[in-house]
Order: sequence, then C-alpha cells, then structure tokens
Amino acid sequence: MGTSIGGVILAHEGGWDEALFVAVPVALFFLLLVLANRRANQLRDEAEATGESTEDS
Repeated sequence: MGTSIGGVILAHEGGWDEALFVAVPVALFFLLLVLANRRANQLRDEAEATGESTEDS
C-alpha cells in the first residue's frame, strides 16, 4: 500500500475539494475586507474624536 491518505483525499471526485479552491480564497478575502473596514472605521472615529477633518475638500 503505497498510497497516502492525502493522495486519496485529493483524488476524490466528489467536487468538494475543488470547491475549497474557490471557497478558501473568497473567505480569506472577505475576512481581510472586514478587518480593513473595521480598522478604517476605528481610524475615522478617532479622527472625529480629536476634531480632525477626514474630508478632502
């Protein structure tokens, strides 16, 4: 038996493993977007608290 369990799992033809190739990057992008929005909102709130203008005009 020279077949590894990882090879068997990746060779499975159910389609779930291919879905992971899409779902993982999408989930990672979503997480980074949420974190960036949270940080931007925090910086905006801090700027408003100190009276700084955040507008370009």
